[in-house]
Amino acid sequence: MKIRQALDDPDMPTEQVARIISTEPVLSAQVLMLSNSAMFNRSTKKIEELRVAVTLLGFSVVRNVAISVGMKQLKDQQDNTSKSEQMEGLWTRSMRVAALSYVIARNRTKLSADKAMVAGLLHDIGKFYILSRAHQYQGLFTSDQALWELIDQWHADIGAAILESWEVSDDIREAVMDRKRTDLPLHTRPTLTDVVAAADFLDAGFVKQSLQDIDWTNVPGALKNLGLNEESAIRLMTETRQEMAQILRVIA
Repeated sequence: MKIRQALDDPDMPTEQVARIISTEPVLSAQVLMLSNSAMFNRSTKKIEELRVAVTLLGFSVVRNVAISVGMKQLKDQQDNTSKSEQMEGLWTRSMRVAALSYVIARNRTKLSADKAMVAGLLHDIGKFYILSRAHQYQGLFTSDQALWELIDQWHADIGAAILESWEVSDDIREAVMDRKRTDLPLHTRPTLTDVVAAADFLDAGFVKQSLQDIDWTNVPGALKNLGLNEESAIRLMTETRQEMAQILRVIA
């Protein structure tokens, strides 16, 4: 909570942010590691101070790292092998959707790409929460199918409630709630919901089959709002492959 509040305050001194980060060993290590990566540190001088690392990365990147660390800690709490594998799958997909959301926002909209990445990373937070608690109520679920039916029914509302309690911005909460809507309005100014919905759709299509095999005559309105068709979507994913790989290294 403290780190989120600090990073949400643009007037917060970097030294104070660094002190708060220093109380979280895993986050501290991740911030320092990232600040010394080739993606951010073009010099040969190793960064060893959190204050310098935060200055180099900026609050937006540190916020993304903090969210990533928090979600990974939630994932790693699972002691049930089956549930652990399911959490790992959710985490991997969340990272891909986050990377896709970033490149879609940066290349197809005037929206903040950093905010889009956060929205993509959090788009399945409701599923994370339910799955992380499922082992406490194993008697309620006769099978994994029953569990996932409940997750599919409730994850969006639970995710939105979690994000509200975290005081996450309205547009991110709306993206989590509405990305699966089939009646998203058509408009010429794409929203964050459009970005996450498109990333979610393209990732699912890319994993299950090649993008060429998708029925492009029946795609979510979000893709139309973003001006993405088969040709432009394939070109976007091809041209940003290296960028997405770098983003995945940032949040992995």
